[in-house]
Amino acid sequence: MSRLPLRLAFIGALSLPLASMAAAAPAVEAKGNSAIAAAVESPARKPANRARDVYRHPVETLTFFGVTPTKTVVEVFPGGGWYAEILAPMLAAKGKYIAATEPGKSHDAIRAMFASDPARFGKATTTLLDPAKDSAIAPAGSADVVLTFRNVHNLLMDGDAVAARAFADFYRALKPGGVLGVVDHRLPETADSAKERTSGYVKRSTVVRLAEAAGFKLDGESQVNANPKDSANWPKGVWTLPPTYAEGAADRAKYAAIGESDRMTLRFVKPKR
Repeated sequence: MSRLPLRLAFIGALSLPLASMAAAAPAVEAKGNSAIAAAVESPARKPANRARDVYRHPVETLTFFGVTPTKTVVEVFPGGGWYAEILAPMLAAKGKYIAATEPGKSHDAIRAMFASDPARFGKATTTLLDPAKDSAIAPAGSADVVLTFRNVHNLLMDGDAVAARAFADFYRALKPGGVLGVVDHRLPETADSAKERTSGYVKRSTVVRLAEAAGFKLDGESQVNANPKDSANWPKGVWTLPPTYAEGAADRAKYAAIGESDRMTLRFVKPKR
């Protein structure tokens, strides 16, 4: 969505000594990491997408959110498919990838992307998240992970009620114990909250408030996508920075040196009742 302009296999585990079970966990995590790394390094990815890995840190980010090849993962508003190129092929064999899009052109575009390369995307599915009403982005209680990359600020631009409804949709789709992963452009806590409606940046406290109101618990936070060079105070908001360069040629070298935005990376969990 844009504007401007580990699960362990427990079969037989109870018969294992505790030490053996403890030793198994890192191996499973390493296997998950290697699968993510292989998907990120795939030569089938678009070169322009690969060039942004330095800013988006997909291996570290997806590992932090607990994504493994056997999970059911819903990506909310996948946009041009940057993460879909990584996730859909990785999950095709043993997991499931669901792209939850807005109705209209964005939905049609992601479906066209999947249809263009059935070998990579043929098992991916799509659902709709309509900001105007409650939406079933996956069957209730079916998803292991819901991911939303740089979308919360867009939801807030349509109003707090829209954002709150979307978080309720995320919560409903997840299994108890499931993970919501959020990455977004970080607005300093001392900034005027009104900027959340215009700048593309959002406060960490706002994301936490929305998630907790929906029933989630904050489970972890990573600085892997942080960028201390970003002041979050630019002439045309976050779109001033790469990759958009909303100012055109003006100060382009300056903005290129700053790089993409400072981003929070928050992991929430749907409690096990």
